[in-house]
Amino acid sequence: MAKGLSMASDADYLKSWASFRDNFRKSTPIDLNETPAEKLKRIRRLESDPEAWFVYYFPNYCTAEPADFHKRATKRIIKNDEWYEVRAWSRELAKSARSMMEFTYLAMTGKLKNILLVSNTQDNAKRLLLPFKACFEANQRLINDYGIQERYGSWGDGEFTIQKGCAFRALGWGQSPRGTRKDNFRPDAILIDDFDTDEECRNEDIMTAKINWAEQALFATRSISTPTRVLVNGNIIHENCAVKHFGAKADKFEIINIRDANGKSTWSKNTEANIDRVLSVISYESAQKEYFNNPMDGGETFKDLRDGKCPKINQCAVVIYADPATSNKDKTSGSDKAIGIIAKKGFDYFVVRAAVGSMTTANFISYLFEFYTYCKNMGVQNVRVFIENNSLQNPFYEQVFLPIIYQQANATGVFLPITPDERDKGEKWTRIEGTLEPVNRLGHLIFNEEYVNCEHMKRLKAQFNNASRKQKKLDGPDMVEGAVHKLKEMEAIDAPGGFESMKRINSKKM
Repeated sequence: MAKGLSMASDADYLKSWASFRDNFRKSTPIDLNETPAEKLKRIRRLESDPEAWFVYYFPNYCTAEPADFHKRATKRIIKNDEWYEVRAWSRELAKSARSMMEFTYLAMTGKLKNILLVSNTQDNAKRLLLPFKACFEANQRLINDYGIQERYGSWGDGEFTIQKGCAFRALGWGQSPRGTRKDNFRPDAILIDDFDTDEECRNEDIMTAKINWAEQALFATRSISTPTRVLVNGNIIHENCAVKHFGAKADKFEIINIRDANGKSTWSKNTEANIDRVLSVISYESAQKEYFNNPMDGGETFKDLRDGKCPKINQCAVVIYADPATSNKDKTSGSDKAIGIIAKKGFDYFVVRAAVGSMTTANFISYLFEFYTYCKNMGVQNVRVFIENNSLQNPFYEQVFLPIIYQQANATGVFLPITPDERDKGEKWTRIEGTLEPVNRLGHLIFNEEYVNCEHMKRLKAQFNNASRKQKKLDGPDMVEGAVHKLKEMEAIDAPGGFESMKRINSKKM
């Protein structure tokens, strides 16, 4: 039995340890007829190709073809012996499994001598160490090629040294990492996994203490003169999380979501149907935090949203407004597209229908035609259709959107009276807050109760509920702000003397 595993509280650990051992033993059969020369040749070939090394020694982990981002990440961590990387990869993208294979490869090929594995508690750090330990004990292929790795007297559940000469130690935050030398080697690799917790991220004092511990105690255990690899695995679960802080200082800060900017799965292992299934049973906010590195921790500006019955929209001023989110600035933040039918009657603005989310250009255009046809069927005579078109979006609007719009118009016989909104909008949050907060606070922003269970309407309201200056997902509120601005502008033009007033305003802008 491993040292330190005799207490009843360690029963779960023992069960997991036994499971890992059995899986490694069963999944790694060896070729008993292989000659020593063939064996040596094979080992050399595998060591020259880390991806092939992973597949051979970890068949139980390598059940799907790795994605390109997996391969690029492995090349970085293996090629650079002095390296600091933060991987903010979504759940189900194998960040822990891949880093375990990478660090095992580096240990077995003699490139690492002293590895610290760090988590939010020592118990969790020991669980991070568990698959390493089980692998060295039961991976038949590893043992066949590199020899028995268990070392008598140095084989605990939280610290051990393999026969190959590399030491492993589990460490929870707040513990002293001092004195973690192995012979003459200070730690030359630090692997941090699941360092953040939801509760701690909500406490600024605790997060300051954790980050200070990492920078002043943990990172300082390394040798200045010896190259060191630091790898942090985690998700961006809060605006105040350590992953973001570490990422800002890393050589590489990589954010990979379950789906890419085009709404496609980033790894073939996760099918679109499976992703849809998982996301369908959790809230929009939970999905954004766990799978899209976008924590939605709740804003304070739009807390009380009002559902209500919409009047007949043929008795209202109506615009269809679309935010394509195609600017270069927005691509990196994973912006959604947003289209809405916004109606105005009296002082009230009604969100009649909305489509908000990651969607293809073809779907985006289809919603524009669908919403326009909806308005016409409801008897609205004068429907204005606007699409945001700032200086960064303009080439995309002319070169991509317009050809598809013309093509669909020819196919359906529906003419879409679309006008590009070329207003210089300025800073997004300032606009949204300044335009919509008073309207909502006074009860004049109303969401159509007929679509209260529509996923798009839920998504739009979630973005309002979580809206803040720091929030990335503001595409829905931004769309509503654009529509409200246009309705106010149209009302000003229709007012007595309004057209002349607008001319004077526009001339001052010029």
